[in-house]
Amino acid sequence: MKIAILGTRGIPNNHGGFEQFAECFSVYMAEKGHSVFVYNSHNHPYKKSTFKGVNIIHCFDPEYKIGTAGQFFYDLNCIRDSRKRKFDAILQLGYTSSSIWHRMLPKDSLIVTNMDGLEWKRSKYSTATRKFLRYAENLAIKSSDVLISDSIGIKDYIRETYLKESTYIPYGATIFSSPDKSVLVNYNVTEGNYDMIIARLEPENNIETIVEGFSKSKVQTPILIFGGLNDFGKKLQKKFAHDKRIRFVGPNYNQEDLNNLRYYSRYYFHGHSVGGTNPSLLEAMASSSLIIAHNNIFNRSILLEDAFYFKASADITSLLEDNTCNQHRDKFIAKNAEKIEKRFSWESVNASYEKLILTNIK
Repeated sequence: MKIAILGTRGIPNNHGGFEQFAECFSVYMAEKGHSVFVYNSHNHPYKKSTFKGVNIIHCFDPEYKIGTAGQFFYDLNCIRDSRKRKFDAILQLGYTSSSIWHRMLPKDSLIVTNMDGLEWKRSKYSTATRKFLRYAENLAIKSSDVLISDSIGIKDYIRETYLKESTYIPYGATIFSSPDKSVLVNYNVTEGNYDMIIARLEPENNIETIVEGFSKSKVQTPILIFGGLNDFGKKLQKKFAHDKRIRFVGPNYNQEDLNNLRYYSRYYFHGHSVGGTNPSLLEAMASSSLIIAHNNIFNRSILLEDAFYFKASADITSLLEDNTCNQHRDKFIAKNAEKIEKRFSWESVNASYEKLILTNIK
């Protein structure tokens, strides 16, 4: 089939979860003999027209000039281009800024939408923006031929709220099996003597709760916080500037570096609270991390009982000062690796997407 992937900043990934999935899935589909096209922002650093057998379409993206509103025009440019290419299927990753253009989607293409998380719950948004996101969610539900939920929580929400069925397909990960300590030198840390967070520095990712709890603990080892320093991140950096254990180290999109850092960490904190199956959580599980996660349905449905959980900063402080946590390390790590192999492997995720789309093509 001839398929397009919209809704990301492009491949190869240098941004986030959807980009990582788009890269993995598009390469898989190209290797299977399908004709695959991925839309890239013209600002993406990769400028070639193909990537590992995948066709790249570069579209103008004004976000760098006008901010977040530019995403709407980037999506419009992608959708307009898709109208002339006669795709059998269009896979939309998310709906936030594309749903308002739903009437322009090609009528003869199967429209498949991954509904992402509950975007309207994100606390960084104003009341007006949240209302728009609920409206956009509704448009995406109505205008898609096939809906995909990346968590059981999202699947249940769509059924209960919209009386619509969606297909549950999570994200994937690959077991990390070739550790190399050399990257630790770049961050001035040693094996088992640091904690870490990898996340967008947004309120709903509970970064402040984690760091607050960490700052009140008596542990002497540092915590590395990976994420772009947006306004909220700068606010946190200023708030905790007095505590030299807390290190805001900026983003790192090198998966090999991140896998090694996760592998050698003492604890990996996962604070996401409004998403579905978060890619960074699966990657931590695949990298033998001992995980402390925010206590919510999305994280619990993935980790089950094989992690420690927190709700408030006091929970973080208590866990850090509890010498019994490491007693569970080997058991939790082994159980989570088993989950990756049986439930969250890229091979099974990609095959599920391929089968679903082929089954539904008109």
